[in-house]
Amino acid sequence: MAAAPDWIARLRASLGSEKVAMVSILATEGSAPRGAGVRMLVGADWQHGTIGGGRLEYQAIEQARAVLDHAAGSWRIQDYPLGPLLGQCCGGRVRLMIEHVDPAGTAWIEEAVAGRMLVSRLAEDRVVRTVEQRALSTPLPARGDRPGVGTVIVDRVGQERHPVALFGAGHVGQAVAAALAPLPFSLAWFDSREEYASVPGVTPIATADLGACIADIAPGAAILILTHDHDLDYRITVEALKSPAAFVGLIGSATKRARFLARLARDGVDAARLTCPIGLADVRGKEPEVIAISVAAQMLALFLGTPSLVR
Repeated sequence: MAAAPDWIARLRASLGSEKVAMVSILATEGSAPRGAGVRMLVGADWQHGTIGGGRLEYQAIEQARAVLDHAAGSWRIQDYPLGPLLGQCCGGRVRLMIEHVDPAGTAWIEEAVAGRMLVSRLAEDRVVRTVEQRALSTPLPARGDRPGVGTVIVDRVGQERHPVALFGAGHVGQAVAAALAPLPFSLAWFDSREEYASVPGVTPIATADLGACIADIAPGAAILILTHDHDLDYRITVEALKSPAAFVGLIGSATKRARFLARLARDGVDAARLTCPIGLADVRGKEPEVIAISVAAQMLALFLGTPSLVR
């Protein structure tokens, strides 16, 4: 089962022992430091998470602590233009919901795992929440009439996680896995060597099973190939290029790229989707950690950002 986001774990730990306010970004417009669905918890002398920092966050924390003086379940909607009056120059707009979390209405926490949908229904004196399997709601506007009693908001528990399959658990593979861990990716990690079977997160794989392994990888995944053996790299590359992967990336030099392209052509394999070397071209360095940061940035560009950075 997927883990709950850390704000849910922090909320669970606080319930029953102290008052907690929750700040939720309902909508944004223009330039804003964070997006809709982001949450921050606030206690009498602490905060967990961030809605982007600056004066926006400072005022939201003030409002959150003020709502702790009201009855549990109390909520309010606040609009913040991110301009001179707030001391920020983003130029966007943010709509927040600030609530005093009612411990009596938090049974949903036990079902809130990443990927499911959190349904929030605004009632007169509380926010009624359930966790369901349903579609996201239409994005709320950041200006105009504020959401009121009867509004239903559906957002994802945690970030959507994008599938990445990593082949190779050596120094670079371990650095890449560590770099991807805190980011919105779902990692499947493989290595054929017995001595790496004990590395946390690594799934042992027999070289004879490469085709079946890649066939089981989610369509639209990114496949990263950086094993200890060039022939094994090649075999994985062939299978990956035949798959519906969104990205096939191979670690290597310009020489390795040229040799692989020639061999793939001889074998009749279309190499148009092959990216080699992996990582951003402008990030240079052979240290595992440098490569890992470059690859992680490339994955963010692939799934969340600018496609021109992918190759």
